[in-house]
This record gives sequence, structure tokens and C-alpha cells, in this order.
Amino acid sequence: MSADLSLNFSPRNFSARNKKIVLATPRGFCAGVDRAIAIVDKALMKFGAPIYVRHEVVHNKYVVDDLKKRGAIFIEEIKDVPENSILIYSAHGVPLSVRAEAAEKNLKMIFDATCPLVSKVHVEIKNLHKQGYTIVMIGHKGHPEVEGTMGQVNGDIYLIETEADILYLPISSTIEKIAVVTQTTLSVDETKAIIDNLKCTFPNLRLPKNEDICYATQNRQDAVKKMAQVCDILIVIGSKNSSNSNRLKELAENLGIKAYLIDFAQEIDKNWLNGVDSVGVTAGASAPEILVEGVIARLRQHEFNVIENLTTVEEHMIFALPSELRN
Repeated sequence: MSADLSLNFSPRNFSARNKKIVLATPRGFCAGVDRAIAIVDKALMKFGAPIYVRHEVVHNKYVVDDLKKRGAIFIEEIKDVPENSILIYSAHGVPLSVRAEAAEKNLKMIFDATCPLVSKVHVEIKNLHKQGYTIVMIGHKGHPEVEGTMGQVNGDIYLIETEADILYLPISSTIEKIAVVTQTTLSVDETKAIIDNLKCTFPNLRLPKNEDICYATQNRQDAVKKMAQVCDILIVIGSKNSSNSNRLKELAENLGIKAYLIDFAQEIDKNWLNGVDSVGVTAGASAPEILVEGVIARLRQHEFNVIENLTTVEEHMIFALPSELRN
């Protein structure tokens, strides 16, 4: 049985014999992730193994392990790529220093799997820097997307993670040219609060022309907000190093329901389901649908036999592949 509930739900009054799985729609792969994985996949098919990828192409253990089996080699340093090899940049993007180092090597071919929405932020940062702006980036220290984005310019860019970090910025509140950009996979609500605080501190703050947080991140967070109203617990399918998956778990818990972040169905503890009549299931933007199917099968073993879809919006975004890899 499957029903499209859209945004209208009845209260939590499910009987034990009709325990429900509520599936978030949209969930799982976004267009940027789909494109990045397809680039590695088609490069392996066209050129054969090995194919070298700078950093995990997306943050998902299942996807990365599968590509490794097929001949993808994930590296962090360009020096580890042999001459005359094929190199792919991950969906998170890379600093200009990495591109420069790769350009000096005798490589057969380089494919850029950077998500186009991340590339948009890269262009934005470069333009702001040329115009003399001091830039504040909101993001998570050490995340490859942040390192790639901040690495588009030399100097005059500062990273903050929380509102408290604003107090320690070495920037005068009277500065005339100051702008803010963000990592694409942050919490929408928390980022808004940080930007509001920045605007109070820096009256001349220039905001992005368009929201930097990507459509898929926002859509999946909007779905969790609806699920929190009707589900007893939430299972988020995604890897521990996936920023957008972690934000889904945090959001659910901030809204008052217990949430679990898992890679695979076998990680589900039956004790999580005690007294639970409705389990919400969603997947981060780098988690494939096959993992969702595994979670459904696991929950069915515990008498969750009614499946309903919570649809908040339909996604139709598609990003083109490099011309050399198109069929």
C-alpha cells in the first residue's frame, strides 16, 4: 500500500498492526551527486581502471566502496597520481592550488566533477575578491567543500562556523566592502541566524545574489520538518562524513524527535523501534536509493508494513556531463 500524503497528515494514532514507514520525497541523490558519480562511472567504462579521484567523489561509503571495487583510486595528494593517468576532482571542488599542481603533471585527462552549485560559489568568491571585498564564509572547518571554496582566492577571506565566531573576526564593523558566502550543505535555519547576526555586526554586509545553500539541501530539510510532526523517530541514511546528512539528523532532534544516522540497514537496532508506530525514513543527498530499499526491508521485519510517501516538492534538476563522457 502506498499513498501520497503531500503536506497533510493525521496525528500519530497508528495502531500497532498498522505500523508505518513514512518516506520523504525528495530524498537521496541530488543532481550534483548524480553527475559526479556518473563521471567516475563513465570514465571507468570508457578508459578502464585505474581512474584516480581527488578525495571521495561524494561522501557515501556504499558509493565509494563500489567504485573502488571497479577500479577507482581515491587520493588526497596530487603527487600520488602517476604520470599519464586520468584524474577526477570530487563533487566538493578543489582549491586553485590543486588545479595548478595537477596542471604541472603529465596527465592524460582531467575531469571536473565539482557540483555546478559549488562552482557558482567559486565564481562568486573570485568576483567579490576582484572587487576588493573582504569575504566571510560560513561553513565547517576541514570540510573539502570549504577548503575548495576558500582556496579560490589568496587572503581577505575568513571562516566562521557559529554566531559566536563573529566576535573573533579581525574585521572592523565599519568596513565598507564585506560580503558573506556559505557552504552549500548547511542547516538553512542556523545559517539564516548567523547571517542575521553578521548583518547586525556589519551594516554594509553584502549578501549572495542567490542562496548559496543548494536546492537539494533545503528540500530535504523541509521534508524533515514535516516528518517531525507525524513520525515517532527518524532514520537518516547517510555516511558520518556527509554534511547534509548530519544536518538532517540534527534538524530532527532540534524539532523534538529521536533521529539515527546510518549507512546500512543492518545498523538498525530493534530497541529503537520499541513503542514506535511511525518511522520516518529519508536519505542524504549522496545516499543511493538501494540503501533506502534495504532499510524498508529491515523495518518490514519488525511489522512496519504500511508505506506512505511524504512529498514536499518535486525535483527535476539535471546537470550535464563533460562532453567527452556523453554517450
